Amino acid sequence: MYDVIIIGAGPAGLSAGLYASRSRLKTLIIEKEKSGGQIVTTNEVENYPGSIENSSGPSLTARMVQQADEFGAERIIDTVLEVNLDDKIKTIKGEKNEYKAKAVIIATGAVPRPIGIPGEKELTGKGVSYCATCDGAFFTDLEVYVVGGGDAAVEEAIFLTKFARKVTIIHRRDELRAVKSIQEKAFKNEKIDFMWDSVVKEIKGDGLVSSMVVENTKTGEQTEVVADEDDGMFGIFVFIGYLPATEIFEGKVNMENGYIPTDAEMRTNVDGVFAAGDCRVKTVRQVVTATGDGAIAAIQAEKYISEVFDD
Repeated sequence: MYDVIIIGAGPAGLSAGLYASRSRLKTLIIEKEKSGGQIVTTNEVENYPGSIENSSGPSLTARMVQQADEFGAERIIDTVLEVNLDDKIKTIKGEKNEYKAKAVIIATGAVPRPIGIPGEKELTGKGVSYCATCDGAFFTDLEVYVVGGGDAAVEEAIFLTKFARKVTIIHRRDELRAVKSIQEKAFKNEKIDFMWDSVVKEIKGDGLVSSMVVENTKTGEQTEVVADEDDGMFGIFVFIGYLPATEIFEGKVNMENGYIPTDAEMRTNVDGVFAAGDCRVKTVRQVVTATGDGAIAAIQAEKYISEVFDD
């Protein structure tokens, strides 16, 4: 029996774990893979307050994990299959075990959104990627294309210039959505080119990505981009947003387009159940907002437990 179970070990989950365990609550953090969530795949984190020069996602995650551990939070690797949140004592069923708690904090985050075109799924890991930090080195001295125009897309395009000989950003509009400071870095980088008013319609290749069909959003004209003959392949990195990782909570808590609505105190519509981070309905999804959510959720979970169980 735990006081609080936190599902997810990204910045929101780790922050919640830190605050909950620091409040002397018996705390369990369940993560299906590795701690850090999306931030662990980010090469450089320069907009998190207090980040030192050259701070990376993995290094920031390591410090968060260390803090949670030092205050006594228990962390396990397990995949949650089912939840029962209606009872006063909540039950979380995983592949490895079953867990019970007085309160639950959902911090499952989000996963990269695919383009949803022919060839994408088949060639994922064979030229198609959603993580520049993970896969950038595989494309050393090759050409790569980055799909997207927001902060993540442009930042990762800049990072990829460390490996690729040329990086082309494909964006459906005629101007980027990234903040100006990031845009300026990209425009100054001689390795970065742009393909405006364009979307990728199909990805082709026999085992590896060798070509793609690109459509102009204004004229409708389609062009096939073929890999350089000497290379035989190129990379496609997709950064067009995220999808909430909340499937197991459907029918268990209220949702809006897959995201979980909460009040300002991170409370869901179910007593004793809180949500924090990218899985929550919100307008800004950044590490700093996720950690804030996690802190609030843990503080409110402690208050809930005191009111309901300690009377």
